[in-house]
Amino acid sequence: MDMNVTEPDWAARRREVGKEMQRRMAAHVAAGSTTDFADAPMLNDASVYTDPERLALEKRELFHKLPLLAGLSADIPESGDMLLFEAAGPSIIVARTKTGKVNAFLNTCMHRGAKLVRDCGRRQRLTCIFHAWTFDLNGKLVGIPGKAGFEGIDPKSRSLIPVPVQEWNGMIFVIANPEIKEIDVAAYLGSFAPELAQLELGNLVPVKNGVLEVKSNWKYALDTYGEGYHFGSLHAANIGMGFYSDVGIFDKFGKHHRVSFPHKGYADLAARPEGEWPEEDYGGIHFLFPNTIFFIGATEPGKRFTQVFRLFPGETPGETATQFAIYAPKDKTDPAFLEQVTAAYDGTAWVVMNEDYMVSAEGWAQLKNAPKGFQVVYGKNEIALQSLHRGISEALGVPSP
Repeated sequence: MDMNVTEPDWAARRREVGKEMQRRMAAHVAAGSTTDFADAPMLNDASVYTDPERLALEKRELFHKLPLLAGLSADIPESGDMLLFEAAGPSIIVARTKTGKVNAFLNTCMHRGAKLVRDCGRRQRLTCIFHAWTFDLNGKLVGIPGKAGFEGIDPKSRSLIPVPVQEWNGMIFVIANPEIKEIDVAAYLGSFAPELAQLELGNLVPVKNGVLEVKSNWKYALDTYGEGYHFGSLHAANIGMGFYSDVGIFDKFGKHHRVSFPHKGYADLAARPEGEWPEEDYGGIHFLFPNTIFFIGATEPGKRFTQVFRLFPGETPGETATQFAIYAPKDKTDPAFLEQVTAAYDGTAWVVMNEDYMVSAEGWAQLKNAPKGFQVVYGKNEIALQSLHRGISEALGVPSP
């Protein structure tokens, strides 16, 4: 380790970036509740949400070729810890070895192709329930009962099938395709890399997780995370009480982006000199293309939490499963705070399921039965949605809406 290399001061960077975000939101509030705009409204054909062929293309090009977040480092902190990543299609084992390295393999026994792992208990060996073939966490075949029956089979040729995996700044990425051999997360993130690195996701511990399912296209559900235009109507009894509707800032980083929406305390903030502004915890909604949302919130000043939403398409265009998890900082794990974080998870899940995803399911059902050629419209004020759908079209190699 080079002792002359210093770690970036991420806390200082968060303060700097957060202050600039604060200025921009205060300016919108002071101007009479304006918002960041795209150049013009954008139309998109409803079939992008309903067409099975479009879904098949998305699965192939987005979910089987791009780096996807399989989990956080906090999910498998110790040697022998593992997680199953199955939502993108193939069942994948992600495991931490004795050296601390993270490996990922198809969850396939190399004897007869049976499913190798069913639960994520800590272990140093992977033993198939079918015939007890056993592998270590580097994928090496280390045990064959009745070995004489397999004379002439080189055990080295029966190692588990690897898939690309990389641990980066507290996140674990995989590409759900064994035919792709390399993964370069920093290159994939581009200019978004420091925005995610400053979140210091490696300093978290998991608190609660679950799956939110909805009968809607994955993109229709994902659209609800990208705009505050609906706060005052859909979330009038909760989010809309504390946050401005249709006021926000947008920052684009390639196909990724960040959005943030001002709370109603900005009315007072905008009327005061900047030198009198209180320091706020860094927050915002960070979108990692193609399917992941990081939301940074706080139960009270100085007590941050991180929510992670990963949206995956189902077998048909009208099925979505959202893997939702919440994390707390390692140095703030007192029972009272963890209880608050758990309550934040439960409250968010209720709002998402009973408001955002309720509308998503109803809206998708309407689009499924809409006349051929019907188009949805994203307003200039829905700039993040425009960026998302242009990014998807570009990644698929189809004309942009």
